[in-house]
Amino acid sequence: MGDFHQNSSVATLHNLGNRKLEDIESELLEFSKTRLMGLVLPSLYSELQTKALPQIIDELKGVKYIEDIVIGLDRATEDEYRHALKFFSQLPQDHRVLWNDGPRLRALDAKLKEKNLAPQQEGKGRNVWYCLGYTLAKNKVQAIALHDCDILTYDRSLLARLIYPVASPSFSYQFAKGYYSRVADGKLNGRVTRLLITPLIRSLEQVIGPMDYLSYLDGFRYPLAGEFSFRREVIPDIRLSSDWGLEIGVLSEMHRNYASNKICQVDIADIYDHKHQDVSHDDANAGLSKMSIDISKLLFRKLATMGVVFGPHVFRSLKAAYFRNALDFVERYKNDALINGLKIDVHAEEMAVELFAENIIHAGDRFMQAPMEMPFIHSWSRVVAAFPDIYSELIEAVDADNKEFLD
Repeated sequence: MGDFHQNSSVATLHNLGNRKLEDIESELLEFSKTRLMGLVLPSLYSELQTKALPQIIDELKGVKYIEDIVIGLDRATEDEYRHALKFFSQLPQDHRVLWNDGPRLRALDAKLKEKNLAPQQEGKGRNVWYCLGYTLAKNKVQAIALHDCDILTYDRSLLARLIYPVASPSFSYQFAKGYYSRVADGKLNGRVTRLLITPLIRSLEQVIGPMDYLSYLDGFRYPLAGEFSFRREVIPDIRLSSDWGLEIGVLSEMHRNYASNKICQVDIADIYDHKHQDVSHDDANAGLSKMSIDISKLLFRKLATMGVVFGPHVFRSLKAAYFRNALDFVERYKNDALINGLKIDVHAEEMAVELFAENIIHAGDRFMQAPMEMPFIHSWSRVVAAFPDIYSELIEAVDADNKEFLD
């Protein structure tokens, strides 16, 4: 049962009843007459072979209020791109597939690199950045939703609730973050949020003192959700993170650019499950281990821009505070699981906490050793200022790919 508690400066839009999907979609269809809506889908080619993405496409076929869909396709050969075009052609909405590994977009990327404006890392952040750039270039939709392509429990009510806050003319929100319970198959998921982010934020408040930014992050129920929506005017000035810090980075950018009354979080699903990452205890460059380092580094960088001074003694204190707080959270989640009849492996939970504690130190070392590192991709406003023809060239490249290989 949903609650109505408002626990932070960011508005929480709950799912308080059993409102019919048809009613929400009817309203969205009315909104679309004055505010066109779009959807961004960052995808790996391999996700076309899973159960999740075909189900997502089947659900999207029935969505009438979405005007435009932009699909970013990563790790695809020419033959795979051809197959992807046919796969997505079943969508009734206007749509384009960005072949991020194709020669045309790689050539455009090379032009940006000459001006030191291209994303420096491969991955979801780069994919999303190009999709948003293409959306800006087309200048067609005013409200945009974005969600992942590995959601095993997807139905179209998720999209409806996700885009509603930025599509409704009655709301003034510029950005909405999706959230949901991470319970599936009788067990608690969401380990990085539960065992790293929340106890780390609380520990930072202990070590460096209360800050509005930390309180703001702590108010999000699921800060690592890959689902969010925004008004078009938000996009040009956002700097995306190119690593696992993408989701926290977007929240940080919204905090920097907008007042809290322009930001909300919305309950978008009763049950949510997706592809799970390995913890990767033995590899700091993979899985949840890399994710924990990237997220920790991002938080340290952001706090440094606010005047927080870090050093080895701070990171040692932070690790100690985090370890104690995180173990307390393990106990809380164990009890929460037991009263709800859910499975939980306390040993595995505590092993994850031990890994994350060590990775806080590793993240601190990397942060101190690379003060000139540029983890964020340049905003599209910056790119356009240096490369005025970027939008027209991006549209030309994407449209040429779609026309050549679909024909």
